[in-house]
Formats: sequence, C-alpha cells, structure tokens
Amino acid sequence: MNLPANSDEILSDGRLQDALFELIKKTSSELPADVEKALLQARLAEEQGSTADIIIGIFLENIQAARSAQAPLCQDTGLPTFFIDHPRQFSTATLTKIIREAVCRATQEEILRHNAVDPVTGVNSGNNMGDGFPAIYFRETEKPVLEVSLLLKGGGSENVSTQYSLPYTALKAGRDLKGVRLVVLEAVAKAAGMGCPPGVLGICIGGDRSGGYGEAKRQLLRPLDDINPDPTLAEMEDSLLVKANLLGIGPLGLGGKTTLLGVKIGKLHRVPASFFVTISYMCWECRRRTLSWQQDGTYVIST
Repeated sequence: MNLPANSDEILSDGRLQDALFELIKKTSSELPADVEKALLQARLAEEQGSTADIIIGIFLENIQAARSAQAPLCQDTGLPTFFIDHPRQFSTATLTKIIREAVCRATQEEILRHNAVDPVTGVNSGNNMGDGFPAIYFRETEKPVLEVSLLLKGGGSENVSTQYSLPYTALKAGRDLKGVRLVVLEAVAKAAGMGCPPGVLGICIGGDRSGGYGEAKRQLLRPLDDINPDPTLAEMEDSLLVKANLLGIGPLGLGGKTTLLGVKIGKLHRVPASFFVTISYMCWECRRRTLSWQQDGTYVIST
C-alpha cells in the first residue's frame, strides 16, 4: 500500500500518539521477554542460596510486580531515547511533535519520572521536555512502515558508559581488535557494581566521538539472542561475554558468575587519525521496545 504524498493527516488524528503512549508504558513497566529469559538462565548458573541467586530472584519478583501493576520497573526512567525509521513522506517535525506529546502524557500519568533538568539553572521542567530531551534520532527508509524504537536508560548505567581512544597506553592497547577487547574489559571492571549489573554492553568500534555513542546505544536495541551478521564481531561478542563473566563482579557488584547478560557490537568507518571504542553500558533492566505502525493505524509492539 502506497503512502499519500503528505502523511500529516494520518499522523495527526491521535492514533499514533495513543500507540506511542502504549509503547512508552510497555517499555517502562514490562521487561522484554529475551531479557527476562536471560535473567532466569543466569539465576540457574548461580549457586543456590548465594547472594547472586538471591539478588536475581529479587529482580525477577520486581519484574512480575511491575508488569502486574503496570508501574515503572525502576524509578529512574532515564532520558527517553527514540530511534525512528520513517517513510520519506512522513514529516519529522510532525513526528517530533507527536512523540513529545506522548512523552508529556506519560510523564503526567507517572509512567515516566520527570527527569529533564536545566544544567545552568538546575530547574526541572516537570514534563520531560527540554533541549535535547527527549532524544529523537531519525533515519529515512524505503519501507512503508513507521518503526519507532524506544530505549529507557537510567543515569546509573549512563554514568559508567565510556569512550576510549586507541592506542591506550595504560593497557598497552593498540589500534586493533585485541586493543578493543582490552579496553572493553577494563570498562566492565571499572563499572563494577555502579551500573546495576548484570549489564548489557552496546559497543561501537570506529566512527567519531558523537557517532560512536549513537551507534553504541543503537546496538542496545538488538535482542540478546541474536547473532551478529559479521562473523568477526559475532565471535568478539561471545568471547567478551564469557571473559566479563569471569571477572566475578556479579549482580549489583556483590559477586557471582553473572556480570553481563549480553554484548552487542557495531562498527562505523573512522578517519585514519582516530580509533575510538565507545561503550554504552545498560543495566539489567534493558528497557527497549519497538513499535511498527502501519498507515491504516494498526500497529505491533515488540515483546
């Protein structure tokens, strides 16, 4: 089905805002099925009755309680970050307006905590509106479907996200994949329990500083059980996950076999003078979902 030349009237009849509101509510209150499954598997790997076993058990209880009450999984709903793949006929200005309205509505109904603070005045806007807040990234595609992915990433995990410039002399990490592995494992060790582990890493190799962070966060949208189409990166994801889980940091940094639930790696071409490795750390509450919205108003939200 072809889209009309101007899709503003399709977007502005209220149905998309309702769908986005549901996307925000589900993302805030219901952990994705693959993440919950990974936590269940992680608990089985821990010694029964250990601190790690007890902590993961509490996590699982929290997941059930939030789902039942349709309440936020965590009080810190972070900076709502939207990644949008849109047909060329859709106005990004109109989409931005509708997204902001849905975020305001979700904040008013206490699905999102009001988190937008002016860094100069210290004043909280009270409705999650501000400069760069929420964060919205657009990408035009040839597909007729509008896809909106939402990532809710709290401040604790954002604080331990980091970026390295190779070579990194402290570890003798060169401009190669061995160097990448060294700095990623150091980042996990430095984060320790501060990022609310077990975490998920979104990693970008290459790019510039800003592009690296954007791609690293986009990697967090991938399901934990998918396989990287690049065999070199697929092997690196698996090996880094194994090695990170041998660090013994464990849930909340209190020891155990589960420090990470997943590692997802992307790459961007770089200029010859720079070799950045960007690591976006996500806490165990890897809150992300995708809305696929058809022009007739029907939609599906990922599980």
